[in-house]
Amino acid sequence: MTYKKFWVLLLMIALLVPSLAGCGKSTNKGPVFRYALEAEPATLDPAKSTAIPESLVELQLFEGLTRLDAQDQPVPGAAEKWEISPDGLKYTFFLRPNAKWSNGEPVTAQDFEFAWKRALNPDTASENAYMLFPVKNAQAYNEKKATADQVGVKALNDTTLEVTLEKPTAYFLSLAAFHAFYPVHRQTVAANPEKWATDAQTLIGNGPFKLTAWAHSSKLEFAKNEHYWDAAAVRLTNMDWPISDSQTTRLALVENGQVDMMVEPPVVEHDRLTQAGLLKVSPYLGIYYYVFNTKQAPFDNPQVRKAFSLALNRAALVQNVIKGGKQPAYAWVAPGLKNPVSGKDFREEGGNYATEDTALAKKLLADAGYPGGAGLPPVTILYNTGEMHKSIAEAVQEMWKQNLGVTAALTNQESKVFLESRSQGQFQIARASWVGDYADPMTFMDVFKDPNNDAQYSNPAYNSLIEQAQASNDQNHRMQVMHAAEKQLFEDAVIIPIYYTTQPYVSKPYVKGVSWSVLGLADFKNAVLEK
Repeated sequence: MTYKKFWVLLLMIALLVPSLAGCGKSTNKGPVFRYALEAEPATLDPAKSTAIPESLVELQLFEGLTRLDAQDQPVPGAAEKWEISPDGLKYTFFLRPNAKWSNGEPVTAQDFEFAWKRALNPDTASENAYMLFPVKNAQAYNEKKATADQVGVKALNDTTLEVTLEKPTAYFLSLAAFHAFYPVHRQTVAANPEKWATDAQTLIGNGPFKLTAWAHSSKLEFAKNEHYWDAAAVRLTNMDWPISDSQTTRLALVENGQVDMMVEPPVVEHDRLTQAGLLKVSPYLGIYYYVFNTKQAPFDNPQVRKAFSLALNRAALVQNVIKGGKQPAYAWVAPGLKNPVSGKDFREEGGNYATEDTALAKKLLADAGYPGGAGLPPVTILYNTGEMHKSIAEAVQEMWKQNLGVTAALTNQESKVFLESRSQGQFQIARASWVGDYADPMTFMDVFKDPNNDAQYSNPAYNSLIEQAQASNDQNHRMQVMHAAEKQLFEDAVIIPIYYTTQPYVSKPYVKGVSWSVLGLADFKNAVLEK
């Protein structure tokens, strides 16, 4: 985009969306923080929401028993403290006596019990229900094999919640901060079960902010929740969040002074924004990779899988094709997760497992019986329709041709069909991505323990290591066996890591105190505008 065209665009936006102008003033004390939200929330029901924009809004409006701090470690939220039994199976949470809903009513243990069982109720059809499966009989209830009364969550009184787990889950306190574990206001949900979470007038939360207006597909308005237990720490009095799914529009709003922050500016603008000091990049707990179907020729041979992985130049892919501040990936677990024992990043501790070596790639392919690619069965890369996916596939195709002598075909499918093809194993090698659900390496490691994983991969040695990590509360032991499991994953050459995801965003320099989680969410509880 040329400089002249850019300013013409800004003028057009100023004329088309005058209602967004002048958002810097508030009827209450203090300036208004303005964030350009990237999509209209389908719902703000914590049991039913699935997308990042929805989770971002909910983080401002609700609070679980725990809340993640700036280092993504769980700290007391609605619960002021907890006790854990020696066997790691029972958690007793003690709610804050001053924990209140935005209407001033007390938040109770019964609210949490109701919310969790509601999310698990098969009639709710929550896509987040699996997140609660560590709770005893939670999965059985969700699958109609147990009753709600058998689920291991029980309010002992108004301020005490007892949670019993199926097995020790060392990261359970991190899970408790996830939106599926938020409480909901029972009377409101009962009165309007279908639409309570789509209207600012009926949405009652317990977080640092409350929703005051929701013009659907246009704007969300927030005010400080004066009833929040930690209201003294909340320095913003108001927030206005215009909504646009256009990256260009959101960026124009920032640069025209109509909003203070937005995520995912157009890649073509990154260099200019960096020079202007506006572009920032936050870690984002995710990875883009290619997954092999380990049951389908020629990738049923680990030698062939290793050869194809060794023949990729990830740095060149990132620099020339992907861009966007992404990092080349040489392992499975993304950066941004700390070992609670050592204090070091799990990725830094584990190091790299994938390498790039064209000579070795050629040798392994020859040793597998395909010298120079001769005799190799036809190979097809499957990806879902999208310009970036196509560009990456074309670059990978060329690298394999140059480095291995292999000509791979490309097939793209609409996303729904593509996901079905992957889940049914109808591919040889496919593009994939994974973003963590909670701040623990297990959010990556148990993917390939799942018997229905896309790679059709099964290794008892790998599964045993994961089971050890899942059943232990010894963090040192857990981290060691997960490092060993990750090493095993690459010895078996199950995937080709390509890049670790990041969260590019544009922020005005006067915006301070925002905590960016590696889970892709920004917490504005402690944000302030220092103009």
